[in-house]
Amino acid sequence: MRTTAMLLFLLPALALAGTPPWPEQPVLMLQPGMQQVVSKQAVLEQLAEGFHWAEGPVAEPDSGDILFSDVPQNTVYRWSAQHGLTVYLQPSGYTGLYPDNNLQEGANGLIFNHDGQLVLAQHGDRRLAVLQSSAEKPQYHTLISRYNGKPLNSPNDVVQHSSGAYYFTDPPYGLKGADKSAQKQQSINGVYRLQRDGQITLLASHLTRPNGLAFSPDEQWLYVANSDPAAAQWWRYPVNSDGTLGEGKLFFDATAAAKMASGLPDGLKVLPSGILLATGPGGVWVLSAKGEHLGTIQTGVAAANVALSADNSWLYITASRYLLRIKLLQG
Repeated sequence: MRTTAMLLFLLPALALAGTPPWPEQPVLMLQPGMQQVVSKQAVLEQLAEGFHWAEGPVAEPDSGDILFSDVPQNTVYRWSAQHGLTVYLQPSGYTGLYPDNNLQEGANGLIFNHDGQLVLAQHGDRRLAVLQSSAEKPQYHTLISRYNGKPLNSPNDVVQHSSGAYYFTDPPYGLKGADKSAQKQQSINGVYRLQRDGQITLLASHLTRPNGLAFSPDEQWLYVANSDPAAAQWWRYPVNSDGTLGEGKLFFDATAAAKMASGLPDGLKVLPSGILLATGPGGVWVLSAKGEHLGTIQTGVAAANVALSADNSWLYITASRYLLRIKLLQG
């Protein structure tokens, strides 16, 4: 879900001086359907700032608090309306499992599974893990760390199917040197399924930088972002009855737009209406289930990922050094 650390240093000078980099009216309306999702008058609210690369927001089921990662800082934070910002997990994704030539990056994508446990896509430890204890020194249990007997690259984002299976992406962002890293043992950057019995299956291998992913509300489709500047795209795959994926089709190509604005296809969520909220060039793209670009919530800096409140009334956005939110019209 992280694109490149260089984006952190491309913030407008005004942002560094204290003026937010996003416009006062950030909602760009391109199609009438955008009015069903967010008001044209809606504004971005800054909840916290000062991170190296904020990622992977998720709403905690019981409290509604937002957990999110700062990947380079190996930290997961908690934000609550009552208490503000606090450190929740440190380390979050690198505990020393692979010490050689390791970027020592933390967790990226976060979800709560069907049992209410926090599941983390851990870059540094190259695994999917579940949090066992959030005490002073967090303890994690490995869900999967290998495919065909070799370490995964650096799991990036994860979703859970109603069957209990996890679907996750495995680009090389957590490896020093990425595809050229001596530590890279998988020949591809894959999309995988981890079944409840521990069996792992490679589902897609053609994407160069598979990243964020989300199911359609009826789970008939799996959307996957590809965070490659040369192929900045969203893909859609039919989900077969056995949980495998059918042939993927290009859903939307934002490569041209990526040359004009910071950010790439990254994390995404799907509203009950089937509308996608997908981070991309310039902010959060709103895409219909037919692949129409309805509009963009402009963040002024590269947006990495999004999370919805339990009632879908708020969209939380991690964008470079910021945690933001904007009021939705409950799509």
